[in-house]
Amino acid sequence: MRVATWLSPTSEMNATVLPIWGKWIEEATEGRVRLKLEHDLGAPQSMIDLVQDGAVDASWTYHGYFPGRFKLTTIAELPNLGAGAEAASVAHWKIHEKYLAKAHEHGEVVVAGLFTHGPGEIHMRSPINSLSELADKKIRIGGGVQNAIGQQLGITGVAAPTTKVYEMLTQGVVDGVFNPMNTKRSMRFKEVAPYTLKMPHGLYLGSFGIFIGEDFFDRISSEDREAIMAVSGEKLSAMAARAWVQADQEAEQDALEYGNTITPASEQDVQLFAELTQNIEQDWLQDVADRKVDAPQALQEFRQIARDYQAQLDSQG
Repeated sequence: MRVATWLSPTSEMNATVLPIWGKWIEEATEGRVRLKLEHDLGAPQSMIDLVQDGAVDASWTYHGYFPGRFKLTTIAELPNLGAGAEAASVAHWKIHEKYLAKAHEHGEVVVAGLFTHGPGEIHMRSPINSLSELADKKIRIGGGVQNAIGQQLGITGVAAPTTKVYEMLTQGVVDGVFNPMNTKRSMRFKEVAPYTLKMPHGLYLGSFGIFIGEDFFDRISSEDREAIMAVSGEKLSAMAARAWVQADQEAEQDALEYGNTITPASEQDVQLFAELTQNIEQDWLQDVADRKVDAPQALQEFRQIARDYQAQLDSQG
């Protein structure tokens, strides 16, 4: 099974998530299906087309790179969830299966997993101690719900590929970036954005999809199709999120050792953020009205599943 991938070979997706999934698939199919990673086949925006066209057998992508196409997946990115990436990813999969899949946003592919990266935080070139200091700052944003959050925080949003952000920060083209903590290490942002304001569960979570080509599934036995899906879905979604969060934790420690300053947001900022972003949920419900799914019920159940799962994780320490 040829899997097109992007990001660096050392990223958590390529070093951990996809290899583990490949091991699960090989074991489940008794060695009949093996996963092979294919790098540098295209930008993340091309991954779904590569799979649909049969150029590769599977891939993954970030939903925020497709403005207007993936509206329902933003359910996992809405702020103020009060739960982390693993809880959100499990809820993301369950609600997709129950409500959202019928909208067919992914097109002619088999969705194998849905997950979010760890909390998106605020990384700046200059010291930052509160959200109010963000007003009028130029911040690189990556699409999705980040755009709406940026507007509410009064920033000037700058769209650019992740691979260009280091250079933009170095040259002062942007003052900062919204990204998960792992980019401090993987993208070397610890060198050029050494000041971080850290929100509880972050400003947002970014939604990703993992998918397999229908052509590939047609070429293998029904037994192997079932075996692959048995080690995908909720299991794959949760594992992917855990790997990204683990990378966040390691990168945060690495950034502190490098000399970065990471400031926890104050209670006042947490409250301010909740107030500033309270209308984003309603805006999302209006935006997805054309998708013909029960979005209000889906959102209610998504939040309940995620918060219950998070409570279980917290109780386990």
